[in-house]
Amino acid sequence: MKQLTLDWPTYQNTLSETGFALLPSLLSSSECQEVANLFDEASLYRKAIVMQNHGYGSGEYKYFNYPLPPVVDALRHELFTNIASVANDWNEKLGISLRYPNELNEWLATCHTAGQTRPTPLILKYGAGDWNAMHQDMYGELYFPFQAVLFLNQPDQDYIGGEFVLLEQRPRMQSKPIVLRPEQGQILIFTTKFRPVKGSRGYYRVTMRHGVSEVKHGTRVNLGLIFHDAA
Repeated sequence: MKQLTLDWPTYQNTLSETGFALLPSLLSSSECQEVANLFDEASLYRKAIVMQNHGYGSGEYKYFNYPLPPVVDALRHELFTNIASVANDWNEKLGISLRYPNELNEWLATCHTAGQTRPTPLILKYGAGDWNAMHQDMYGELYFPFQAVLFLNQPDQDYIGGEFVLLEQRPRMQSKPIVLRPEQGQILIFTTKFRPVKGSRGYYRVTMRHGVSEVKHGTRVNLGLIFHDAA
């Protein structure tokens, strides 16, 4: 994996202003395939979900057990450290008292003390006809304002369709869709629940949800990185 020697101030600013930021490709094609191959290693997971059985869409995803695979754990820690300051800035703007530490382990300890002890990083696989309904990944009272997804396949080569969709639900206005097609190896950081938007009377909350459009052909595999654990 490439070292995350990125222009973090630029990505932090983009994340703060729009609610999402797309990082450049950080894993090679072969490294992405190695992560995608983890999907079939049953011993790594605590739970598998067939989406159509729950009305979530169509496809399958699996939650990792602790300890996480090294690449998953490393990405989760590195990303958290570089976006915790944006999360704290958002909470300050919205009058939320909670502040996040700079280290993921410290934050996870807080989650575990509150009874949220189950790991939430997951791997998702979509085939032709599969999709993911618009949703939020909360898992308990405590949550981190951002999450991330690593794209493990190349669009238009490994699959067609399957765009990543963000929906910004603006108060007293129609919702705004945002459609993204990241390249293999890219990581998208995006809002977990809502983001602050400045109005005439200060900042207000704009709810955001995310999902995946229907895959028309091929296979789409993603690694989801959530920074709070589940109750």
